[in-house]
Amino acid sequence: MQPVSLARIAAATGGQVTGTDPEIQATGVAFDSRKVRPGDLFIALHGDGRDGHDYAPAALKAGAVAVLASHPIDAPAIVVDDPLTALGSWARAHVEELPGLDVIAITGSSGKTSTKDLIAQVLEAAGSTVATQGSFNNEIGLPLTALEATADTSHLVVEMGARGQGHITYLTQITPPTVGVVLNVGTAHAGEFGGQELTAKAKGELVEALPSAADGGVAVLNADDARVAAMADRTDARVVTFGTASGADVRAVDIVLDEQGRASFTLRTRGGDAEVSLQVVGEHQVSNALAAAAAAGAVGMDVLQVGEMLSQAVPVSVGRMRVVERGDGLMVVNDAYNANADSMSAALRALAHLGQGRKGRTIALLGEMRELGEDSAEEHRKIGALAAVLGIHVLVAVGERDARVLAAEYGPDGQVVSTKAAAGEWLGRYRFSAGDVVLVKGANSLNLGELADALAAR
Repeated sequence: MQPVSLARIAAATGGQVTGTDPEIQATGVAFDSRKVRPGDLFIALHGDGRDGHDYAPAALKAGAVAVLASHPIDAPAIVVDDPLTALGSWARAHVEELPGLDVIAITGSSGKTSTKDLIAQVLEAAGSTVATQGSFNNEIGLPLTALEATADTSHLVVEMGARGQGHITYLTQITPPTVGVVLNVGTAHAGEFGGQELTAKAKGELVEALPSAADGGVAVLNADDARVAAMADRTDARVVTFGTASGADVRAVDIVLDEQGRASFTLRTRGGDAEVSLQVVGEHQVSNALAAAAAAGAVGMDVLQVGEMLSQAVPVSVGRMRVVERGDGLMVVNDAYNANADSMSAALRALAHLGQGRKGRTIALLGEMRELGEDSAEEHRKIGALAAVLGIHVLVAVGERDARVLAAEYGPDGQVVSTKAAAGEWLGRYRFSAGDVVLVKGANSLNLGELADALAAR
């Protein structure tokens, strides 16, 4: 973050500097007192039964220059009505001070983080790029990402998540996008939204926030998802479509997977073709790559350069199809950051492909999917059935309720363990062989990724 005075932050947030010199500069931001660095402004947030103001003394002791607080405190502070809202206002003011900045926003039920990572790596060839770390895509993470942009930044790539109507609209007010990418409308969080139609309504808030085509706005929409394609009617921006459909503006043709599950294809656009050989694993990454290519084209990149950069892009964020082959020949696939029906299906297909040509077994350790609402049991049944159809050799489901549904649909050999600890014990007992491939995937709350990391390092 570029240094900024407390006085300027106060002006952007409608706050008042107290207990210190307003011209003192903040050089960073933190909302966790354990992670404060000297020069940070500490944001005193409320949440999970905790009050950030209680941690202000620890933050100041660690080197924070002041606290963004909701009431006067006996310490250097910027006093505002609400620290979280103020953080967003500050980020919006900061972005507005960077007039040459392109803001590319991504949303969708699945694939947001992987696509964001691809877009950020591609755009680096066209100028300095700042992107969301991991999936820090909410009302806290988005402004913190925006504040990392500087006068030298050409592109700000942000992931926008939502758990209800109006959430994405709020995020677009913090970082008004130039390019909006909508990947898909799936079952993720369907229980919270109330179904896929309402999910589509919420995700479409992104394209509604775009500038008109005359003002440079571009909506990048998935031609292979009918609910996303229909969002073209909800925006005045120029629409660019991507997908395998013959009418898509950005397409992949002649898709081939290598033995490591990495796709090669011809990237076909209105401006020409380019050859792409992805370094990320799974056929589902083709759609993510097409979205990245369309977004890069929207900000003026040449198709040949896009193809070259896509071929160089590597996995960045943890828990997304991270493949490690141990020295003893065991392959571990960590895709455990999160799980929904679409991403679970894609991961299982990747597992089946990785197992082809190897002498070992395919082993799926699958945690329950969460937030699927009334369709949860049925979605778990579908995953169990898919694992059986794909010929996955060993399946272990982790959880208390729907895990049993998943394992039962897989067949009589499906196994169930109730907790992460029990799953770890199962992994410790299982006799792996050279050539085996293990997929670990599940809801983020289960923290199964730690088991995958431990297994890979064993």
